[in-house]
Amino acid sequence: MIEYDHNKIISAVFITFSGNCKKALSFYQTCFGGLLQFETFEKKVNGYTEMPIVSGSLISDTIIIHGSDLVHNEGRKLGNYISIFLHCKNSYDRDELVNKLEFARKNFLANNYDDQKLIEITDAFDVRWVLGI
Repeated sequence: MIEYDHNKIISAVFITFSGNCKKALSFYQTCFGGLLQFETFEKKVNGYTEMPIVSGSLISDTIIIHGSDLVHNEGRKLGNYISIFLHCKNSYDRDELVNKLEFARKNFLANNYDDQKLIEITDAFDVRWVLGI
């Protein structure tokens, strides 16, 4: 099990990915660095082509992302009611993070956000991010 100092957590989130948790957390590792850990079922589960991730974690210096392929009985519903907020040191660091998070998107748009305190982007896994400086 990965250990971390609870006094140094900047952000921690839990995201349900419904079938692509391993791919998503591996992608986020390319954005934030850190260590990955996955727990899977021991047996094949109906409705999943691969062994579903029961619990996955990415622990980096700036964010902790927990996730799972398992969804509530009503299923995964996308909405605009929640975003992950990260405070960036400056506009340069934020631009680098935007480029990393949008790397896997099909509709990559180059934007100049330097004059905005908060920006919102949605990544390839339909996760909304609010990035501030």
